[in-house]
Amino acid sequence: MALSRERLQSLVDHSTDVVIATDRKGTIHYYNDGASRTLGYRSEEILGAFVGRLYPSVDEAKRVMAAMRDAERGGAGFVDTIRTALVAKSGEHIPVAISGAVFKEEDGEEAGTIGFAKDLRDILHNEGLARLGEAAIGLSHEINNPLAVIVNQVELLERDVERLAKEIDTSVECERLDAVRREVARIAEILERFNQMVRDDEVETVQYMGPAKMVDLRRKDRQKADARLAGLRILVVDDDGGICRTLKEILEASGCEVATAGDGAEALIVLQQRAFDLVLSDVVMPNMDGHELYQAVKRDHPSLPILMMTAFHYDKDHIIKRSRMRGLEGVIFKKPVDPAKLREAIAEATGRA
Repeated sequence: MALSRERLQSLVDHSTDVVIATDRKGTIHYYNDGASRTLGYRSEEILGAFVGRLYPSVDEAKRVMAAMRDAERGGAGFVDTIRTALVAKSGEHIPVAISGAVFKEEDGEEAGTIGFAKDLRDILHNEGLARLGEAAIGLSHEINNPLAVIVNQVELLERDVERLAKEIDTSVECERLDAVRREVARIAEILERFNQMVRDDEVETVQYMGPAKMVDLRRKDRQKADARLAGLRILVVDDDGGICRTLKEILEASGCEVATAGDGAEALIVLQQRAFDLVLSDVVMPNMDGHELYQAVKRDHPSLPILMMTAFHYDKDHIIKRSRMRGLEGVIFKKPVDPAKLREAIAEATGRA
């Protein structure tokens, strides 16, 4: 039994958690190694001191002490878990979760307390990153979809300028359109950097420039309609109506016959009604996502090629990964999609490269 007590004492002494025991007046009589590492005080600096010294205020110390005597918090004489903060020697307020108990003498008189405190800094940091990550994912989608529409509209506008101008020099107008593309690329690269920082746990407030990483929208030559795509029947699936409309116009300019659907379920209905040469689908959609659509298309139309595109920089639900594991070979485009690269991918997927 003595050996067991020694082992128990050693475990408590060397625990990474903060363990502090006081007498009934609140004087500290026990202070373990975990407390020393977390709070920065050596034992000789803190033993004999009033425990209130370790709390942000006397009122907070009283609140914790009252919780230990509250029957609704684990029973009288015990406290399940209570959130508070302890003040380190450096002055830092360290968030902790405390559980503890009140010791009593044989006659029932209170003898003292013992508290076990868990440092919550890492846990709260990770929770904060998780929330930030969710925000980044949503931000990617909300920003990249409008960017995709802008890029597509610039493509259409450039074609209209060249068609209407005919022999007139349009270099100034086209340079302005290229400037729009460059600014879109800049927004996209900043967003990509933000997402990367969240994934790498390196969130920092810095001005980020640098070369475009997500997609290069600056083209060295003017893009014409691609005759290779003439006659192709393409189904565009996206829950963003603006993307459906602009992609339809761009592909129709290359001679494609284009139909659109707002989600995977609607796409399956359209596929039952007519034949297509290729499906271009968003990844994240309501009702039926890209992975579910991919599975259904491969089941019912095994030879029909599929290309996917997404406004999310991080595949949180592993939709792309699951689709690739089941045989997806198509290109995954990050929105905003470069129309020239899209046309090239369609030509390759349909054997017209």
